[in-house]
Amino acid sequence: MHGSNGLQRLLSSGLAVSLAVMAVPASAQADPQGSGPIVNALSWLQGTLLGNVATAVAVMAVAAVGFMMLTGRMNWRFGATVIIGVFILFGAGTIVAGIQSASGG
Repeated sequence: MHGSNGLQRLLSSGLAVSLAVMAVPASAQADPQGSGPIVNALSWLQGTLLGNVATAVAVMAVAAVGFMMLTGRMNWRFGATVIIGVFILFGAGTIVAGIQSASGG
């Protein structure tokens, strides 16, 4: 259990940072004057976090968490939280689009 605490903190903090970065471009409807480089940097970061490399890393993380859960090295509740977090991370664009269309926006 001692080794899984570091992994839990790493996955939790990585998921929190990823969700925070993804929320910024979704809320920026109109770009203020002079924000072009910032928006471009955030778009690059979002593309990096959701690109092919990120998808491969997420698949390996879910596989590792699943294996640790099956071998009894990780709490099932935390393992399910990590897996659900990955689904929310990669489905955030679809979730936001669904909420916006439901609200009439």
